[in-house]
Amino acid sequence: MFQDVMDFLMKFGPWGLFIHAFLDAVIFPIPAFFLQVSLSMLHPTSALWLATTGFIGCLLGTPIGYLIGKLLGKSVLYKILKKEWIDAATDRFQKNGEAAILVGSFTPIPFKVFTILSGCLNFPLWRLMGYAAIGRATKFYVVGILFYLYGNAAEGMVKNVSLYIFIIAVPLLLLGLYWNRRRKRKRNEAIQPETDQPALESTIPDQQTPSA
Repeated sequence: MFQDVMDFLMKFGPWGLFIHAFLDAVIFPIPAFFLQVSLSMLHPTSALWLATTGFIGCLLGTPIGYLIGKLLGKSVLYKILKKEWIDAATDRFQKNGEAAILVGSFTPIPFKVFTILSGCLNFPLWRLMGYAAIGRATKFYVVGILFYLYGNAAEGMVKNVSLYIFIIAVPLLLLGLYWNRRRKRKRNEAIQPETDQPALESTIPDQQTPSA
């Protein structure tokens, strides 16, 4: 059934990938990566355009998946995806939602798990969009650039593209998150003594001037 849907979407080229990427962020269980690779093999010179349409479709679908999670809860995921995927994503999300979204952009776990979970757990939508943009742009454009540069020879390269991105890009992104949090924590610590000072002064009783 799902393969029939993919074959149908493939007939529409970039627009088919746009729809697939949109649905990938909402409810469709097969990642748009597979259709992107198939279309890029047919039209290597259009690989960057395909990456762009897929990326835009994914971003537009992300808030829809978020809304589904907010309105219907996590139960909708169990009806369309494997339980182990959902449990693994939930565990990652509860530990660190930002890192989960970035890592989830490259893992075999369908991305819709993270968009819907974001809504379920009330993760800020603007942050979901920001981290989704970073992660999904990386994956779509790495595939697009490889096919644009190497043509059909890139087919063997992209089979492990998620692994390569995970090994190289994800640690860099997580390191950036760590340094950003550390910088914010230091800034808050620097501000805290200034805000506490008036409170300390207010606890000191006023000295009355002695009467003559």
